[in-house]
Amino acid sequence: MATRIRLQRRGRKGYAFYSIVIADARAPRDGRFIEKIGTYNPNTNPAAVDLNFERALHWVLVGAQPTDTVRNLLSREGVYMKKHLLGGVAKGAFNEAEAETKFEAWKNDKQNGLKALKDKIDADKKAAAKVRLEAEKKVNEEIAAKVAEKKAAEAATKAAEEAATKAAEEAATKVAEAEEAKAEEAKVAEEAQATEETTATLPTEEAAPVEEAPKTEA
Repeated sequence: MATRIRLQRRGRKGYAFYSIVIADARAPRDGRFIEKIGTYNPNTNPAAVDLNFERALHWVLVGAQPTDTVRNLLSREGVYMKKHLLGGVAKGAFNEAEAETKFEAWKNDKQNGLKALKDKIDADKKAAAKVRLEAEKKVNEEIAAKVAEKKAAEAATKAAEEAATKAAEEAATKVAEAEEAKAEEAKVAEEAQATEETTATLPTEEAAPVEEAPKTEA
């Protein structure tokens, strides 16, 4: 029976992750499988692989054929490196202890490389977050400056309106006072004229006749 090592989709729409399974080559992609040997989650950075290394190596050694994506995953996890070293042991190039030492050295280098990659990703995230924070801070400062400018303009407009209203009220008061004073003067003038006219129309008193002294006889 031809066997394949392939991915079987899991998860929900927009967030898919996969099981790594051993299946009959004739079985549907997401159908029945012989054995599950791990999981693959491409939604993380870097992508997360949880693999049963010994079972994966067993199936590779017995001839199970992986898909291209699974081959890359198994290569990244060192399955093909271990297969290569076991081939060297079988050919007598080195013994199993040496093969294990070489594999551990490869795995340490791989882990250090992954750690360096993760550190770089974290540093890039921090730098991007800092840039984003600075940009947001700048935008907030610009907004605050515009708000302050608008408030200052509104305050100046309000002060100008209040000053204009006060000036208008003072001018109106002065006009009213002037009109009142003018009306008072006119009233006084009218009263004075009326008094003069009344005085002019009054009859003048006739002088009383002077009585003549009686004449005395000589």
